Amino acid sequence: MNLSDLKPPAGQKHKKQRIGQGMGSGRGKYSGRGAKGQKSISGYSRMRGFEGGQMPLHRRLPKRGFTNIFRREYAIVNIGRLAELEGDAFDMARLVELGVVKKEGAGLKILGDGDLTRKIRVKAHLFSKSAAEKIQKAGGTVELIEPKPVAKAPAKVRAVKPATPPPAPAAKAEKKEAKAPPKKRPSKSE
Repeated sequence: MNLSDLKPPAGQKHKKQRIGQGMGSGRGKYSGRGAKGQKSISGYSRMRGFEGGQMPLHRRLPKRGFTNIFRREYAIVNIGRLAELEGDAFDMARLVELGVVKKEGAGLKILGDGDLTRKIRVKAHLFSKSAAEKIQKAGGTVELIEPKPVAKAPAKVRAVKPATPPPAPAAKAEKKEAKAPPKKRPSKSE
């Protein structure tokens, strides 16, 4: 067999169609866009979900639920995973060091999936009921760490103008005297 005889199978290679190459290209004068209108102009891009000005589906459908901005995401580890690890004392720092926990989040939570046959000490921010029972049943200890405080957004403080005290009664009287009485306009009959 000669390398110069190698060819791709029939139909595998295609000549790429080049748009906007004139009348002889097979795409004609307008490159398949048509003569006029918004879509024929260069730089046109349609918004995702646009329905020609009709109210789009994502705005027609009712919205449900909400996003809790105070949600706390915990790093979760199961009892079965702790049973596989070497050592008998586990806390957040140790689990990060072992590569079990990637993101600390709001703290460490231990869940009860899996079995534990040896005695271990675990420090965490939260324990599920079954996880705490399994650790204690195996002769280990459970130590709760105080959860990290939630960072609250600073309260908006509005700048309030200092109130000006009302003028004294004597000052009011002086102002009235200072005003000259309005001049009388002569009437037509006079």
